[in-house]
Amino acid sequence: MKHALFDALQAARAGKRPVALITELESGKQVLLDGDGVSGDLNLKESELALAKRALDGDRSGPLEETGLFVHVFNPPLRLMVVGAVHIAQFLVPMAALAGYEAVVIDPRQAWATGARFPDVSLVTEWPDDALRALKPDRRTAVAVLTHDPKLDDPALCAALASPVFYIGALGSRRTHAKRLARLREAGVGEADLARIHAPIGLAVGAKSPAEISISILAQMTQELHGAPPLIKAGAAK
Repeated sequence: MKHALFDALQAARAGKRPVALITELESGKQVLLDGDGVSGDLNLKESELALAKRALDGDRSGPLEETGLFVHVFNPPLRLMVVGAVHIAQFLVPMAALAGYEAVVIDPRQAWATGARFPDVSLVTEWPDDALRALKPDRRTAVAVLTHDPKLDDPALCAALASPVFYIGALGSRRTHAKRLARLREAGVGEADLARIHAPIGLAVGAKSPAEISISILAQMTQELHGAPPLIKAGAAK
């Protein structure tokens, strides 16, 4: 790898930007895909560039089919931003860490957001919308809104909807969510954005306990991350 390309790759990784190194196996020529920009000594066809972007979005390194190219994806860690230092969060955060997420818990209620309740977890005690804007959630970020308090949930949802996060979930019953949607509409949130909110949060697996609810949330996050279709019950008509 040439020095200039290596330096560009290291800079992108230090900045936690998703990048892909594409190598032509026959010649050894390489190009770095960083956002919509490319740099290097390899000229890619539009079709090859599209395949490389798809691999980057899917977090998949390997040969690009029928191109003679190999793509090495360097994606920053997945992130989970949990709004609400509640009991469910105490289960969800360590589960998400096992799945490879860097988690942060956001809650201005400092009696809840404590190191005793969340050991070795990044805690932010600013107001949720301010915290989310400062944290700059990206397309590799999931946001779980769990406070069940409109004063905290609504600003958090507005901030999350203004970002490209791949997942937004909000705790609450269907009735609670209907009232939430009405408030957000009054605040000027459009229908397309409202449709991005998963509520009641988590896959419908009959979860009851905080641990089970956390499992259902992480499963739904995984489903959205990989673009998997909705689950179909065994024996259901195809």
